[in-house]
Amino acid sequence: MQEERFEFDNAGARLVGVLYRPDGDARGAVVTTGPLTSVKEQAAGVYARAMAERGYAALAFDHRTFGESEGEPRQFENPLGKADDIVAAITALDRDARTAGLPVYALGVCAGGGYMARAVSDDKRVTAFAGIAGVYPDAQQTRTWMGENYQAALDRAAEAEKCWRETGQAETIPAVAAGNGDVAMPLDEAFAYYGTPRGAVDNYVNGFAVQSRAYTLPFDVQEIAERITVPSIIVHSENALMPDLARRFYAALAVEKEQLWLQSQGQIDFYDDPALIAPAADAVARFFARRGQ
Repeated sequence: MQEERFEFDNAGARLVGVLYRPDGDARGAVVTTGPLTSVKEQAAGVYARAMAERGYAALAFDHRTFGESEGEPRQFENPLGKADDIVAAITALDRDARTAGLPVYALGVCAGGGYMARAVSDDKRVTAFAGIAGVYPDAQQTRTWMGENYQAALDRAAEAEKCWRETGQAETIPAVAAGNGDVAMPLDEAFAYYGTPRGAVDNYVNGFAVQSRAYTLPFDVQEIAERITVPSIIVHSENALMPDLARRFYAALAVEKEQLWLQSQGQIDFYDDPALIAPAADAVARFFARRGQ
């Protein structure tokens, strides 16, 4: 396998990725994206490497405002902006001599499953889509679950964005913390990954721009399902995040589709447990191969 730096531009920002290539001819080009606040050395890179091991050229990259990529404010999570980065990555793969002419596939992990679904619904160059432990929110359900905290979170986000636009100073909170509290991901298993050497790679910043919630909370993936027109495979677990929403999303897909339900401890072990990564990547590789012929 070869690992090569891969750079491209979007909206005036330089984005940095790693292109994993098999030693022989590639079956196709896979663009990957990962969980909330993550960088290319984490879940997206794990699955990009796994797809390269199975014969695909695969790109993992840092979205704008994260990791090595440019963009302000730093640690700004914008689902539509990330989907737009994916479209730019597909264009870059189409134009690069190493991957030009190859069928392009899309793979998203966790929140990246929803971001990738949006990109796939917008970009008809994609041959097939895979969501692994994907999070597919329903905006109205999010509002109901959060109750009075929903509007309070939006108000805080709006004030944070106003402050950033006026002063250039972005309010940030930790992505994770021991004991949780005022964090982006209040999950013990998230801290066990991002907050420890297990997942806290050098390129990762444990931060989340508060203004992001003005964009993440209203983001609806369920309504995107009916707009997807390419074959799709969903890999999930009853113990991963929001399995009911994964089932609803899958049911709403009006395309050729497959699903694979694995046994996980939770959500995060999909990021680094070979016992989950291998069967997920095997299933996705087989699914993609049948659609690339």
